[in-house]
Amino acid sequence: MRAPLIRFCLASLLALGLAGCGAPASADPPAGAIPVQGVQVRAAYPHDVGAFTEGLIYLDGDIYESTGLEGRSDIRRVRLADGVVLQSQAIDPDLFGEGIVNWGDDLISLTWRDGVGFRWDRMTLTRKGSFRYLGEGWSLTQDGKRLIMSDGTPWLRFLDPRTLKETGRVKVTADGEPVRNLNELEWVKGEVLANIWLTHRIARIDPATGRVKGWIDLSSLPEVRMGLGPDAVANGIAYDAAKDRLFVTGKNWPHLYEIGLTGPKEAP
Repeated sequence: MRAPLIRFCLASLLALGLAGCGAPASADPPAGAIPVQGVQVRAAYPHDVGAFTEGLIYLDGDIYESTGLEGRSDIRRVRLADGVVLQSQAIDPDLFGEGIVNWGDDLISLTWRDGVGFRWDRMTLTRKGSFRYLGEGWSLTQDGKRLIMSDGTPWLRFLDPRTLKETGRVKVTADGEPVRNLNELEWVKGEVLANIWLTHRIARIDPATGRVKGWIDLSSLPEVRMGLGPDAVANGIAYDAAKDRLFVTGKNWPHLYEIGLTGPKEAP
């Protein structure tokens, strides 16, 4: 997600009568008793600063990425080592592209508020078909049996990968409170990792119960410390299961990072 933060904030103020919109750090969900892990950079790779990252996957040595914003959204295959875009396919200019996931020989993608998703041929990035869903589309991942979708609410939806129909859902909570703004997703070792929009945190979610088991704090990464702007939040998680490598990036970040997790620390 989403449209630039200033536009989002103005719309929210008018609709909800709020007093103002804080910087991303102020939106961090309370950690409570949930452990918080930091990160260490193991490797840094170039990333296109023009990419408003909405989805990220590691497949067969390359990064597949979906980007957002009307008129600028695309699906692309990127060489990890140097960030070169090897293939790209534009999404219709009136659509705001969102997350992607691989399934078999296909990629499946969402759009933000248009209720339409697409199926793409992974090798050619040719569009093969479309499907409809209710509500917003934010991100997708998969556990080998089903697709898992976020929509900006505290709910994760489960989808049949063949029909793309919803088969169930689970509410995500931390210390008993719902966690909103679940954004880019990745399946890692039996957990759903989820960027939390407007923060630099990742939630580690038990997919069976929806309970947040831990937070990953990305605030030590250079782009966060540089303060690139309110829209340049962390968004994008990819996992290389064969080599047990975890990658993260953010919207319009100049780098994609391979990270390791440090031990739990005291909650702020």
